[in-house]
Amino acid sequence: MKIATWNVNSIKVRLGAVLDWLDAAKPDILLMQEIKCTDADFPRLEFEAKGYHLATHGQKTYNGVAIVSRPPLSDVRARLPGGDGDDHARWIEATADGVRVVSLYLPNGNPAPGEKFDYKLAWMRRLNAYARAMLLDDMPLILGGDYNVCPTDADVYDPDGWRADALCRPESRAQFRELLWLGYTEAFRALHPDAKDAYSFWDYQAGAWDRGLGLRIDHLLLSPQAADRLRAAGIDKRPRAKDKPSDHTPVWCELS
Repeated sequence: MKIATWNVNSIKVRLGAVLDWLDAAKPDILLMQEIKCTDADFPRLEFEAKGYHLATHGQKTYNGVAIVSRPPLSDVRARLPGGDGDDHARWIEATADGVRVVSLYLPNGNPAPGEKFDYKLAWMRRLNAYARAMLLDDMPLILGGDYNVCPTDADVYDPDGWRADALCRPESRAQFRELLWLGYTEAFRALHPDAKDAYSFWDYQAGAWDRGLGLRIDHLLLSPQAADRLRAAGIDKRPRAKDKPSDHTPVWCELS
């Protein structure tokens, strides 16, 4: 089973690129973030024509997450528990062929410190609490998405320059480490511990892509049952080099 995550930065703008990538990469499951449309406006027919099943949790103009899957989806749930009054579309989960998958879009948190950073940390605490509870189930589980966290200095092109940014602040990294300490395995680093310049995001500004000024903020976290089946993982940079790309690129893993 091949599972990928991709912040597409508007599915309407990036529809052609996403469909082309599905044809080329042939994932069984694609977890998408920032679809930036309502459920009613999501281009379902184009994906269904290629044999995919869909689950979406959209929001007009902002946020929005989706799961696109070859196997049928069951037990679909939207919204991360514990956020009374939080109407941001940042979480959707479902079961596909005996694997529980989550597409999540963690808050950016900038400027930090401030209310947005406080919201990010509160969201991460909710995530950690629910991620702990989800481990009680023996089903293989993958938490995939745009975490908006560079776990270490090796995941950012200029560690000193980004030290105060919400993506690299010690509070954000501490919450991410708590996820790993619960027993989750970060797929890419598990198989490529020493990889350098292994980024999944390059800003549109200042020629970041051409200059290799990237960040690694998109991750696939695997429960022990899923990690036991991990066979391969990587970052596919090809879509970022094409015309009108998302500022993110797909990150994928394969399970036996």
